[in-house]
Amino acid sequence: MKIEVVYATESKQIIIPLDVPEGSTLYQAIIYSNILNICPEIDLQKQKTGIFNIISPLDTLLKENDRVEIYRPLSIDPIARRFERVKKERKKNVKK
Repeated sequence: MKIEVVYATESKQIIIPLDVPEGSTLYQAIIYSNILNICPEIDLQKQKTGIFNIISPLDTLLKENDRVEIYRPLSIDPIARRFERVKKERKKNVKK
C-alpha cells in the first residue's frame, strides 16, 4: 500500500513516498523509510507522531495513502510567540 513519511526541519521538508505491506504500523513505516538515518536528531521516545495532523501512537495501523508525520518539538511556546508579536506591534504603534 502506498503511504508517505514526512518530517520538517526549520530549513527543509523531507517527504518519502513508500510502498509498505498491508497491516504495517506507523513505527514500521518510519523504519522502512530510513528517515531515522537521514535525520539522526529524530527521537521517537520524545517526539510525537501522527497521521494527517492527528497525533497517533507508533502502533497505529496504516491505511492506503496515509501520511505519516513526525513532529519536532516547538522552539518556542505558541502563547509566548503571540505575546512577543503583540508586544512588537504595540511598540511599533507607539512610535507613530
